[in-house]
Amino acid sequence: MIDRLGRNITYLRISVTELCNLRCRYCMPAEGVCKKSHADMLTEDEMIQAVEAAASLGITKLRITGGEPLVKKNIVSICRRAAAVPGIREVCVTTNGLLLPELAVPLREAGVTRLNLSLDTLSPEKYAYITRVGRLGDFRAGFHAALNAGFQKIKLNAVLIGGFNDDEIVPLAELTRAYPVDMRFIEMMPMYDGGDFDSSAYIPYTKVLDALPEAVPVPGDGGVAKLYRLPGAQGNIGLISPVSAHFCGECNRVRLTADGKIKPCLHSGDEYALKGLNFDGMRAQLEKAIWNKPAWHGDLDALHRSQAGRNMNQIGG
Repeated sequence: MIDRLGRNITYLRISVTELCNLRCRYCMPAEGVCKKSHADMLTEDEMIQAVEAAASLGITKLRITGGEPLVKKNIVSICRRAAAVPGIREVCVTTNGLLLPELAVPLREAGVTRLNLSLDTLSPEKYAYITRVGRLGDFRAGFHAALNAGFQKIKLNAVLIGGFNDDEIVPLAELTRAYPVDMRFIEMMPMYDGGDFDSSAYIPYTKVLDALPEAVPVPGDGGVAKLYRLPGAQGNIGLISPVSAHFCGECNRVRLTADGKIKPCLHSGDEYALKGLNFDGMRAQLEKAIWNKPAWHGDLDALHRSQAGRNMNQIGG
C-alpha cells in the first residue's frame, strides 16, 4: 500500500512478546516489565489474521521481534503459520540468540529465512554489564547454532554507544572477515532513560567510518543501512543512523505491538488498535495507520527524546 507521501509500505515488524531473558540497559529496567494479562495480548490466531490482513495490503516482509521472541512458547508455530500466508515472501527474526541452540533448526524448518542477532560487545565482562544478566558464551553458542542450521545472511546488530563499545568497532567489524555475516552498527536512540548513559553516549555512525578507513561503500540491499565492506570480508558493514541522518523518506515499515497496536512510526505516539477485530476490521485499521504514517519522527538526540510512549521492548526491536 502507498501512504499519503508516496512511500510503498511492504514491511511489517511484529512483536510477539514484551518479555525478555536479558535486561539491556538501553532497552528496559533491571527488574523487567510488568507481565500483562493474556487477555490484553494478541493471540496466535490474531497475529496470523493481522499478517493476512497486512499481506492483502501489499506487505511482503515480516520481522518477528520482542522483547525476546524466542521466549514465546509458541514461537515456532507463529513463524510457520506466518511464513505460509499468501503474499509473504520473507520471515525474519531478531533475537539475542541465547535460545538458538534449541530453536535454530526448528525455526529454519518453520520457514524463517534470516536471523538478526544482537551483539554489542565481544568482551564477556562488558556483555554481562550491558545485558545485566547475560553471558557472552551463551550468545556464542546460539550464533554457532544458527550457522550450523544453515541460516544465510545472518546480521549482527550492535548499538553504537560512546564510552562503551566505540573502542570495539574494529574487532566487531572483523567478524565480517571471519564469518559469512553482516555487522551492523545502529545509533543509540533516546527511548529508554535508565540513567546509565549521558549525552556522550550518543555518537554518530560516522565514528565507524573513522575507525575503518579501509571500508569501501557497496550498493544498498533495499534496507535502511548504508553498506560498506572491508577488503577480503565475507559480509558487509551496515550503518544505521536514525539520530544523525534519518531515513524517514525511505521508510517502508509499520509495527505491530504484542498487545495489538499498529504503530506507523517507531517514534510516534500514534497507535491503531487491532485486537479483537475481525479480518476486515484489522485491514481497515492497517489502511488508516499506513495512510497516516508521519513524514518523519522529529528531532532525536540526547535533548530530544522519542515520542514513542513505550520502551523498545514494548514495541519491538
